[in-house]
Amino acid sequence: MRNDEALTVDEVATILQVGRNTVYALKDKGEINSYKVGRKLRFTYADVQSYIARSKTAHGTDTREPLVQDRERFVICGQDIILDVLSNYVAQTGIESLRAYIGSYDALTDLYKDRVQVASSHLWDGETGEYNVPFVKKLLPSVPVVVVNLVYRMQGFYVAKGNPKGLFSWEDLLKSGVRLVNREKGAGSRVLLDERIRLLGAEPSSIEGYGVETQSHIAVASMVARGRGDVAVGSEKIARQVEGIDFVPLQKERYDLVVKRENFDTRPVRSMMGILESGMLREEFAALGGYDTSDMGRIMWIG
Repeated sequence: MRNDEALTVDEVATILQVGRNTVYALKDKGEINSYKVGRKLRFTYADVQSYIARSKTAHGTDTREPLVQDRERFVICGQDIILDVLSNYVAQTGIESLRAYIGSYDALTDLYKDRVQVASSHLWDGETGEYNVPFVKKLLPSVPVVVVNLVYRMQGFYVAKGNPKGLFSWEDLLKSGVRLVNREKGAGSRVLLDERIRLLGAEPSSIEGYGVETQSHIAVASMVARGRGDVAVGSEKIARQVEGIDFVPLQKERYDLVVKRENFDTRPVRSMMGILESGMLREEFAALGGYDTSDMGRIMWIG
């Protein structure tokens, strides 16, 4: 995707994995630059990427004030659209519910530094074959936490229609002439890819395009659809939203929410758990496809 390429409101909402109203709000606050073609609002890909980069920087410096100033102000961290819906449900209970759109690794470090109250995570550890808990132990050392399941998702390859390069396994990434479109460091899909490459005993630099980083599932899928690369790693749900690509399923991932135990009995977290356990979010997203909600709200680990 070229930096000067024009994007619609719907395309920006998909890239950011937020609602249309959030895009308009960001535009009105001057956080994302925009322009008009006739009566149609348009954004450049470069401006959207600039907003994402500023957002990541704002959540990645040690000098900023914590995002959570008190226990009634609730911040959920992560990028999947299901978190926007969950946050909206929490807000309907009268709690100020905010969102931070950063990847799993940074979400856990923000939780460690008390910048957010809930971190989402889909980080796979190649040594144990486990999701999330090994990273929680490393990134939140000696911090008592509760890990709660949100959904399961299928991870795999985005490839051009018909899979012309014949990419069906992680080993196929090492084929000559295969161009990868990568996610940014800290994203769950990037960690999965890096772990798989490590287990193959390969050097990441041997894969063409490994250094090409893009900020979201929808962006890497779009680049493959436009012929800017041959393959990218991402979730099945997004593959259904982008024309011109096929999806090769490889691994079912566990997408969890991580909360500090000291916050688990606060009103915001109790409200969130009530929503997860009520079934209304489960029914909404099970009907959409691409999500396995069978364990939603289940406590997976307490440390």
